[in-house]
Amino acid sequence: MKKLTINMLHMTSQPSGQGVASATKEQINLLKEMTQEVFVITENSKKDGDINHFHQIDPFMYLRIKNSNTISVMHVHFLPETLQGSIKFPKPIMDIFKMYFLDFYKSADYLVVVNPIFIEPLTTFGITPDRIKYIPNYVSKDDFYILPDEEIIKTKEQFDLDLDKFTVIGVGQVQTRKGVLDFVEVAKRCPDIQFVWAGGFSFGAITDGYKELKDVVENPPSNVTFTNIIPREQMNHMFNIADCLFMPSYNELFPMAILEASNVEVPLLLRNLDLYEDILFNKYFKGNDNDQFVEALQELSKKTDMYQKAKEYSKDISDYYSKENVSAQWVEFYQSIYKTHSESHKITISGETFDLIKNKEVSAIIESSILDPFPLKDVTQGDRLILSKGIIPSKDKIIASAKNVVVHNKTEKDNGIEIINEYQQELGIDESEIKKHATKAYFSIIELDNIRIYEDSVMSD
Repeated sequence: MKKLTINMLHMTSQPSGQGVASATKEQINLLKEMTQEVFVITENSKKDGDINHFHQIDPFMYLRIKNSNTISVMHVHFLPETLQGSIKFPKPIMDIFKMYFLDFYKSADYLVVVNPIFIEPLTTFGITPDRIKYIPNYVSKDDFYILPDEEIIKTKEQFDLDLDKFTVIGVGQVQTRKGVLDFVEVAKRCPDIQFVWAGGFSFGAITDGYKELKDVVENPPSNVTFTNIIPREQMNHMFNIADCLFMPSYNELFPMAILEASNVEVPLLLRNLDLYEDILFNKYFKGNDNDQFVEALQELSKKTDMYQKAKEYSKDISDYYSKENVSAQWVEFYQSIYKTHSESHKITISGETFDLIKNKEVSAIIESSILDPFPLKDVTQGDRLILSKGIIPSKDKIIASAKNVVVHNKTEKDNGIEIINEYQQELGIDESEIKKHATKAYFSIIELDNIRIYEDSVMSD
């Protein structure tokens, strides 16, 4: 296979403290480092790559994905329900926003999800599973690693922390869904432990629960420190001062903080969420409520065998999400989808049939021949099809898969009219058209599935 060009399309300027920005940076750097032999990685090039990989949903990228015929991949970092507890808009605006990014997702040829639990919800929006791929996030061990003791002491002194106390860190934007209020409540019940929340209000006053959270941040308990937003290049120091990463989030995606902390072998205490099960392999401690969080932290703070086990769990997670493992998944994915598109059957249809398919009036095509036993090419069920308008050159096309294929050879079976009549509704042809095809020696009928229309280079489902 040729050396593919992957054009990474992402926002160069984003609110500070966002996990999506960190995940994007890590993935691009990983591929640049690990896949030089098979890929050319470009960023925000005006020229399409063999594959365009979209990382955010800003309007310019929306126009780009709608007006490009190259293979498109969309990175799915969140779902509609994960917006709740993050930002707060009036319901009509939020509904429009949800419709916008769902249309963005549907416009991509393929979606890459950061957590396998996202796959089922996406299918409820009409996106077929064959278009969805799970590939985990990645964090470089060059950026997150264990520091020497003197560096840890300096960081603790920077934030006026006790050098000897058990230190619990929470990481992320100050939002309702992140469980910040629970983090503070647990801290109140553990006065002998010091708590640090590394993060701030990335979205300012539109943050959900902003007024209440702002009051807590400005008036925290004596054993709680809010650091405000910390640049990612300094976050390694924050994980190194931690004896435990405590994330009481109510809704998460694939928190980069978990991978970052694992590289530093920091024990994990997380809320008991289904989304962690398939990505963390039960290699963490969990709780359902503040009582269980308090109990777990009191036990971990003793630094007995339980604590050592928790450190080993984090190391196991770090080892699994190695650069070799994750980069290999990206290589297989990109090469596979390029191969699939390269091997698609290209078929010319009439402008009238194109319009009927576009308007959802028909869902099948037919062609007949006196000489060719396969007038619609040698298509089999499940094959990918690229249908283009004939006669006048056009960029218009239809992408579909073959749901069912009927190949009729009149010398073997002389019931062509009956066969075509069975598909008359799907084909939308009249009696004269039926007779015309049935009198030929050969004809093919292909029922279409997963129909997507590119008209004047603009795609829709």
